[in-house]
This record gives sequence, C-alpha cells and structure tokens, in this order.
Amino acid sequence: MSDSNQSSGRQERAGLFDRLRTLFGAPQTSVREDIEDALEESSESDLSAQERAMLRSVLGLHELRVRDIMVPRTDITAVEKSDTLGHVLNLFRTAGHSRLPVYEDSLDAPQGMVHIRDFLELLARLSSPAHSGAGSGLSNRNEPAADALTKFGAIDLSVPLPVSEVLRPVLFVPPSMPVLDLLVRMQTERTHMALVIDEYGGTDGLVSIEDVVEVIVGDIEDEHDIDETPRIEPTPAGEFVIDGRAQLDQAIAVTGIDFLIGKDMDEVETVAGFVATVAGRIPEKGEAIRLSDDWEFEILDADRRRIKLVKLRKPEAPRNNPAEAPV
Repeated sequence: MSDSNQSSGRQERAGLFDRLRTLFGAPQTSVREDIEDALEESSESDLSAQERAMLRSVLGLHELRVRDIMVPRTDITAVEKSDTLGHVLNLFRTAGHSRLPVYEDSLDAPQGMVHIRDFLELLARLSSPAHSGAGSGLSNRNEPAADALTKFGAIDLSVPLPVSEVLRPVLFVPPSMPVLDLLVRMQTERTHMALVIDEYGGTDGLVSIEDVVEVIVGDIEDEHDIDETPRIEPTPAGEFVIDGRAQLDQAIAVTGIDFLIGKDMDEVETVAGFVATVAGRIPEKGEAIRLSDDWEFEILDADRRRIKLVKLRKPEAPRNNPAEAPV
C-alpha cells in the first residue's frame, strides 16, 4: 500500500473512532490532553519531575505570545548610532549581554544590532600596526594575535562607533506573535534577537532566543550573571534604599512599614508604580514625595520614563521662613 493510501486509511479510522466515541457518549480528547493525562499518571520511574516540568512547559508554549516573554522597553540596554567606542565598550561590560540593539535618536528608530564578537574584532583591528583607518572594514580577520594586542592602548575610544562595519540585521515582530512562530523565524533567519514593535511602529520590547528557551527549562544563568533581585537595603540612619522594580508587598515586608495605609493600589505592583501614582506623574531625581506625616520617598534616580531608585525616609523638618523668624 502506498504512503498516501496508508495516510488515508488512518484518517478514515480516526474519523470512525471519533464517531463511535460520540455515539456511545465518550468524551472527545485531543493528543495534547492525552499527553497531559499521561504526564499526570506517570511515575518517577517513567519520567523525572524535571522531565515532566519541561514537557508541560513545551505543551504550554502554544498559549504564549511574544508580549508574555519580552523584556519591556524600559529595561532595554541599547547603543545609539552616534555613541563612542568607549561608551559601547562600557555598555557591553555593564549590561552582560552579547548583543545590543542599535538605534538612531530614539528606540523607536531601531537600526539593527551589534554583536560583541564583531565589536571585539573591530577593536583588535584598530589596535593592529597594520590599521590604516576606521573605514577600512573588518576584512582582515587573520592578523596574528600578538600584533593585534601590541598597541591596544593606543585606540582612541572617543571616536564614534563605525556602525556600518558592525551592524547586523534584527527581526521586527509584533507583540501578538505566537512564541513558537518566533522560534521558527529565529531559526530560519539565523538570528537570536528580535525587537517587538507595537501597532504605531514604536519599540515595545526585546526578546532573545534565550528568553524562549527559559520558558521551557527555567532561568539560565552563566558566570557573569548577578543577582537581579531588586534591592531593599536599610541605612544606618534607619532609612531604606529601594529599587523601583521591587514589589510593594516585598518592600512592606522587608521594611516593616505599611505605607499603603489609606491608599487604594489594587492595580499597582511595584514601588516605582506606587510612587508615580501618588505623585500623579514621574517625579524627577531629588524630589520628595510625601506619603504621610511619618514617611516620604526621596527620588534617588529616575529618568523621563521610570523611577529607578528611591529612599524611604522620615520627612525633613520644614525650614523656617526668614520673614517669620523671631527677632
């Protein structure tokens, strides 16, 4: 029997089984449901707990969209097209990423990405005695390593990054794209990074292939990863320095101060969101947002889009008005 006839026979039998199930009142099931039931019924000798967890994660991938796993815009570390070599080098050092998106003027005008391997190759070429200028390209890839390092300290890190020599393309995807479709596109395009573009053409977030893999296997940390738990640190003066990303419940538990009393914050989850809601705007660095007679938040670090770091402290005593000071 040919393959097509065999396939046709299987489909007919499947359709017959489905009709028999309906006739006798048996519930319809899918392959996905059968696998899920099998996972529930499997013993430790069949599948380990880790294997069952990973298989469940794979089954759940079809429900996820890019928006569910992307890094939000406010957390994107990116290179501006006019940045200097020194600035880009520092970004790679502090960000801990091997790829950084490149933009012009704002994140809403993305140009592509720069890979750390291309960037290091550029630095090695610029440090080579044979270097004849930043516009000579990255074609000389076989220089002896010793020659490339002899004059590394002579590189002028204040010059702009020659973007044309290191820029690589990046995927642009909508936040509604299924994660499985994104994975297929990444494999097809042979790229590990995608920028998430909203309906108005603005940059909404960023997603890497590592983000997709972590959905299945859990967080992946390497030797350079640091603990990214938002900091909530007491000071000797009895105050608290708090990361804006810290969860409200966590901040209250650690500080022992319920600064939510009398405030309806059902839709706010982070300290930054709480402070912005109380202020009615994004306060500037150095401002103090009064919560009560006992506590206020001093803004230690912020930009136009978010509050990064605050200090929970006692309100400063009001200064006397010189006009009202006693004689």
